[in-house]
Amino acid sequence: MEKQEDRVAWGTIEIAYQAYFSKRRTLAISVHPDLSVVVKAPIGTSLQVIRRYITRWGGWIQKSWKAFEPYLPKQPPRRYISGETHRYLGRQYRLKVVHGEKDSVKCLRGQFWLTVRREPQADKIKELLVAWYRSHAGNIFQERLLICHRKVAKMGIPMPSLVIRRMVSRWGSFSSAGRITLNLRLIFTPIECIDYVILHELCHFKIKHHTSQFWLLMERVMPDYEERRKKLNRYAE
Repeated sequence: MEKQEDRVAWGTIEIAYQAYFSKRRTLAISVHPDLSVVVKAPIGTSLQVIRRYITRWGGWIQKSWKAFEPYLPKQPPRRYISGETHRYLGRQYRLKVVHGEKDSVKCLRGQFWLTVRREPQADKIKELLVAWYRSHAGNIFQERLLICHRKVAKMGIPMPSLVIRRMVSRWGSFSSAGRITLNLRLIFTPIECIDYVILHELCHFKIKHHTSQFWLLMERVMPDYEERRKKLNRYAE
């Protein structure tokens, strides 16, 4: 049985899949517990046809991933202690926990300096760090939204309101009511990745679905969008 590996863009993510070709008559798709995607196709089926098939089933694939995710091997839980590293705008910063007069978080010289008034506890340190991320995400995402919107304003795309929240398997979403939602976890990624997600969602105000016209629009406003998307996907784990 012939086998081929490929990737297809769906939304702000890439779906990697394995295609197996045999003497069958129809296409079939399956998602395995390890989140791998497998397509079985008739001999001679073009990648273009398979990619369209994957795109059509993108929503179902994402739902299947969500269903399997709780059963995947878990990464060691964060301990929120000095020496542990945490990401911010694409860089790793080492956590330094110290005692002080008031609770605070500062990012200086390659470290997160986290000051606590009482005996440091993981829950409290996590709470302070997440609050710091959320505060900075609010400022940075709004600033990048203003910058990115300038690239599409002449196309009649309105300035949307911005919502930031934790999302399980999406970097962002748009609402025809005039709202963009961004994943708080984007604050871990470089600015160029944040801009990619924002422009992606802005383009959805013009073209709702991931048609060829949508990707042509993306290329027009961000010629290197494919490289940015690949870079973004490295932060998905």
